Amino acid sequence: MTGLSVLAVDDVPPALADLCRLLAGSPEVSAVASAGDALSALRMIQNGRYDAVFLDISMPGLDGLELASLLARLNEPPVIVFVTAYEQHAVAAFGIGAVDYLLKPVRAERLADALARVNRMFPAIRPAQETPDTMAALPVESDGRTRYVRRTEVHYVEAHGDYVRLHAASGVHVVRMPISRLEEYWTPAGFVRVHRSFLVALDAVRELRSDSVGGLLAHTDLGDVPVSRRHARDLREKLLSAAKAGQLDRR
Repeated sequence: MTGLSVLAVDDVPPALADLCRLLAGSPEVSAVASAGDALSALRMIQNGRYDAVFLDISMPGLDGLELASLLARLNEPPVIVFVTAYEQHAVAAFGIGAVDYLLKPVRAERLADALARVNRMFPAIRPAQETPDTMAALPVESDGRTRYVRRTEVHYVEAHGDYVRLHAASGVHVVRMPISRLEEYWTPAGFVRVHRSFLVALDAVRELRSDSVGGLLAHTDLGDVPVSRRHARDLREKLLSAAKAGQLDRR
């Protein structure tokens, strides 16, 4: 299998066209079909084979939640990803068995996250040889000795020039590495960029708080991490997805 065959469903033509464009530009996707309503989508799924359906919720007639419920009864149902402008349907969506819940307008990085979740349902699509995890632990030099700090110990990362500070239960450890490089390696392991100068581990976030001037803070057991406006929505979405997938509260 060389890639995913996906179906995009939305009754708003511009939104459907934009979603199809993003899907077609994703390396994980080999074929994209579209439907402008749920009944048309149901007929297409009954007559063809789709690995995943990217499905709007609010549609006239049969809505997205109702269509997903029907699809769940198939012998080999496609993977469902909801794409909607409304946050309030998330619990129902995950209850039906959706693997992700994207809010409009869909950003390329969130779509990539969703496709990664879909891909995990199809092991045959994965590369035959995966890149070794060379950043699971980082060497820290101190007083002429080298110790290794495991990624799973780190709650958040703070940029400091050409260095990063790893905030872990064992203390604060300084490593010579730009935060952009660490982000590249640690994002697949559950770290999220929440600020120009901070990464945070999703499973280390206990709650989101407001600071004294109305800004957003991600609270961890080792302190509060500032969340910039441009990253706030992405963090909320990823926390919601991780919670539904049972990936939080592991520390």
